[in-house]
Amino acid sequence: MKVIDLINNSKKTAFSFEILPPLKGNNIQRVYNVIDKLLEFDPKYINITSHHSENIYKTLPDGTIQKVNIRKRPGSVAIASAIQNKYKITAVPHIVCKGFTKDETEYALIDLNFLGVHDLLLLRGDIKTLEPTIDPNLYHNYATDLQDQVNNFNVGIAVDGTTFEPNETPFSYGMACYPEKHEEAPNMESDIFYAKEKVRNGAGYLVTQMFFDNQKYYDFVTRLRSEGITVPIIPGVKPIVLKNQLTVLPRIFRSDIPEPLASELRKCKTDDDAKVVGVEWGIQQCKDLIAHGVPSLHFYTMMATESVQQIAREIY
Repeated sequence: MKVIDLINNSKKTAFSFEILPPLKGNNIQRVYNVIDKLLEFDPKYINITSHHSENIYKTLPDGTIQKVNIRKRPGSVAIASAIQNKYKITAVPHIVCKGFTKDETEYALIDLNFLGVHDLLLLRGDIKTLEPTIDPNLYHNYATDLQDQVNNFNVGIAVDGTTFEPNETPFSYGMACYPEKHEEAPNMESDIFYAKEKVRNGAGYLVTQMFFDNQKYYDFVTRLRSEGITVPIIPGVKPIVLKNQLTVLPRIFRSDIPEPLASELRKCKTDDDAKVVGVEWGIQQCKDLIAHGVPSLHFYTMMATESVQQIAREIY
């Protein structure tokens, strides 16, 4: 069943979460341990992030420096299949265009189809760690370009323009949106324009970047509805677990920290104190979102599995 159907058919606010593939060389049991802690809340689907390769510099025994290209968290395609087979829960791998060639994306789609994974989240991906000299002809620039490739694949058109028999089950997908504006967008009108384009071209739902001020989400949804966007707009929730996230999250994700939350975090002496504040804020934030009738809550679990578990126990 498609993610959009799982959300629409849920009798209560749907629960889902995002996980990271294990670091290269680590066992998939680390992923299973996260999932096992959150199974009690009946997750409708589980997202798996994708990470492009990065160049690192190694010092060799003779003292010279060597540039090495590695992928720190490989295996999102295989992990999606493993999760779906082990837990019988819809797995949603992230497909990102930055750092992955058009051909690599096509091969991933072929593999996912063979494995029976047909739900995706299409994203541009992080560009901060990419080499500036990457050949633009090999890569998509934007998530909407990636969306075009998936749409073409669904009707049997390959990257090179050749045709093939379309898959029996086409890929369905969601895409991202930004209640507080994408960091590179010149204004909110530009963000709204691209959100409309994503939906017009086939996105079944939108999931937001993390936010901590619900009013900004409500205002954003109202604006999208006024523009004719009717698909579910899933709020993305991230519990704060570290003191330094008071300044780190606004800088990296452009997510404002409301003053009542910021005030409590400034009082924290330790990360454990901040984690308690994060859980308390998350509970109230999610209760308010549910009271406003959101169709689903999507949790970002990086470093926050226990906090998500505590929040979910209070709201589900």
